Amino acid sequence: MFLNKLGFKRILCPVDLSPDSNHALRYAVALARNYHAKLLVLHCATRIEGEIPDCAALKHVVDALTREYLLSPRIPPLDWESVIVSGEPDTEIAREAAERRADLIVMCSRKRPYAAALLGSVAESVSRLAPCPTLVTHAREREWAGKTSNSLDLTRVLVAYDFSSDSELALSYGLSFAEQCRAELHVLHVVPSRPKDISPEISLLPLASESAFSKTFAALKTAAPYGKVGGRLVCLAVREGQPYREVLSYAEDQDVELICMGASGTGFGMRALFGSNADRVLRQAPCPVLIARPLRPTVPAPVTAPLRTEAIAAFAGEPPEGIEK
Repeated sequence: MFLNKLGFKRILCPVDLSPDSNHALRYAVALARNYHAKLLVLHCATRIEGEIPDCAALKHVVDALTREYLLSPRIPPLDWESVIVSGEPDTEIAREAAERRADLIVMCSRKRPYAAALLGSVAESVSRLAPCPTLVTHAREREWAGKTSNSLDLTRVLVAYDFSSDSELALSYGLSFAEQCRAELHVLHVVPSRPKDISPEISLLPLASESAFSKTFAALKTAAPYGKVGGRLVCLAVREGQPYREVLSYAEDQDVELICMGASGTGFGMRALFGSNADRVLRQAPCPVLIARPLRPTVPAPVTAPLRTEAIAAFAGEPPEGIEK
């Protein structure tokens, strides 16, 4: 058990009563209990053939489900409540998070096939709309929360750091998680690949790889602690290539259990619909992913349907890079 240094006071967990969303609820309960935060369990009801959903019955189901995950219901006590709303899940989740002043959303993402990935999963959409950080879990991943009790057993955290303000925030979350769980912290920066058509003369200059890597590593050392810090190991790494590929590769190589990265690049438009680095990591990560962003009191409007239709038509042939058929 540890103090709430991250400032999590209200955690929102959307559930759709499927086994996958129940997996996220287990994380949310463990996080809320360990951070002494209030847990809000949200279910978004949908109308079937015009029928109004029975919200009272749904609340009873959600309450019973939540109690199953309170493995130690009295020690310590957990402040929680269930919330039933109706409407489009991504919009309602973001709106409820803003209105209820949630400072963390915990939800599950299903790894989508090609067609569904083009349209975007609810988790990806919420990560773009959310007024607070979003922790996205996946089924069949490296787990560290609530496996046998409401405990956190996190041992290795990776921060994808690109010197932006959002990645600075991701680093602060990563540092806090590592400190509180006494976990290793890995901070990774990815430099762009050199052009393939670069001339041999230029490639031999001390500029490119060695100089760029050493300068980047030096800058990384000024941004993050390094070595043995507060009883935990902090590792810095610089790789060359496409950011999302290198982040995923590093996570696999080092058995990372949590990836923290900024929301930069997950804004609206074509890039967001067809896979920014954050979207691609969300879809393919072997562990939960925390998308960090500053808290904000309002929720932006979602991407309109016509834009989605036009964007999908533009990629009517092969899927965009990073999306599997």
